[in-house]
Amino acid sequence: MAEFKELVFSGMQPTGNLHLGNYLGAMIRWIELQKTMECIYCVVDMHAITVWQDPADLKRQIREVTAAYLAAGLDPKKSIIFNQSQVQQHAELAWVFNCVARIGWMNRMTQFKEKAGKDRENASLGLYAYPSLMAADILAYRATHVPVGEDQKQHVELTRDIAQKFNNDYAASIAANGYGDAFFPLTEPMIQGPATRVMSLRDGSKKMSKSDPSDYSRINLTDDADTIAQKVRKAKTDPEPLPSEVEGLKGRLEAENLVSIYAALTGTTAEDVLREHGGSQFSGFKAALVDVAVTKLAPIAGEMRRLMADPGHIDAILVDGSDRARVIAAQTMDSVKDIVGFVRSR
Repeated sequence: MAEFKELVFSGMQPTGNLHLGNYLGAMIRWIELQKTMECIYCVVDMHAITVWQDPADLKRQIREVTAAYLAAGLDPKKSIIFNQSQVQQHAELAWVFNCVARIGWMNRMTQFKEKAGKDRENASLGLYAYPSLMAADILAYRATHVPVGEDQKQHVELTRDIAQKFNNDYAASIAANGYGDAFFPLTEPMIQGPATRVMSLRDGSKKMSKSDPSDYSRINLTDDADTIAQKVRKAKTDPEPLPSEVEGLKGRLEAENLVSIYAALTGTTAEDVLREHGGSQFSGFKAALVDVAVTKLAPIAGEMRRLMADPGHIDAILVDGSDRARVIAAQTMDSVKDIVGFVRSR
């Protein structure tokens, strides 16, 4: 079997405010991964326009997401940080994958069904086909690992299906071009951590989301200390005290969510949190959670404000990252063109 260099790829859309769920579910892991692996982190602005975006807002949000990456601790010297639209190979490879992927595969994508809703005939073709672009995002770098939440795991599975079909369909050409028995890796999803799925502060059955109409359902990474404290204090709970064991959280969705958030922010486990706070009323536990959340998150908001005051600095980081990403993606795309049988300049 072909061997592939270990490489991590992931990204976030620049639509709406990034929030605590993005930070705990993805960014904390990204920061740890850059210490031990080669990492590429993208602002996926081409995905954003699968639904209408105001151009001025989109430009600001691309910079804001980049600022969040940097403020949270991603290092543009250790990792490649860029916005997707500056590397044209993403779109080129997506077209090849559109011709590899099957309609039946796309019809199974649950996120399209959720986002398109009942008015599917009015959804954009881009919204339908964007899992193919997501596969291109990953495989333009022949990434071996993608840290994702549970809700994105299906798209990584599709990426694996596309990679496998490409490797099978073009097996003879892959071998003839000197790439052995496979050109693309079968990318592995990385799902880990105590708070991979952070739930709404107003409804523990729903995922924390930037699209929720209630701002009190989430803690935005741009929130200041007072706002963070207010949202934690107003978070929905139940009348019972915290249990002393994790088993006691079953069926108590809001309690489980707050314990999970506390554990993730402190780098501990739910068991550790309940050993310390079991038997406490929520008023006392929320006060402790406010201290932890403000200590961890308020500096990120402050650094984001500082970075956003200098958009030229953010743009320079994105240009540098795009230049570095393009070198890798161009090599992949040139090889794909040779394998598929396109004629290209040398």
